[in-house]
Amino acid sequence: MRTLGVDYGTVRVGLALSDEIGMLATPLETVERAKSVGRIWEIVSTRDVETVVLGMPRNMDGSYGPKAKEVEQFAEELRKAGVKDLKFWDERLTTRSVERMLVEADLSRKRRKEVVDKLAAQLILQSYLDSKG
Repeated sequence: MRTLGVDYGTVRVGLALSDEIGMLATPLETVERAKSVGRIWEIVSTRDVETVVLGMPRNMDGSYGPKAKEVEQFAEELRKAGVKDLKFWDERLTTRSVERMLVEADLSRKRRKEVVDKLAAQLILQSYLDSKG
């Protein structure tokens, strides 16, 4: 069974998928927010996904900010669509880390915009997989 990592954004949602043994996260795609719930359900139902790991934004002190409410509402949409096993995962600094890495790799601004969300989802998912040992 696979795990799907999700980096929620108000415009775009990044997706990453684990391998079948749950050791390696691979970036999958970036989807428009408006189409994301349907696309996530399609992936869950066709790719043998058991768990969806949704990045939960937290402040540096560990508290939850206004963006966390949006993520909780998004999670509720996913549950209504049929996602049963949904877990939240701390996503502090994931997007910033990915952006820094892409700038250092000298990717154009346009190319960074295309890949940053799915790479952030990969980081969230890989962190989750690593925690499971």
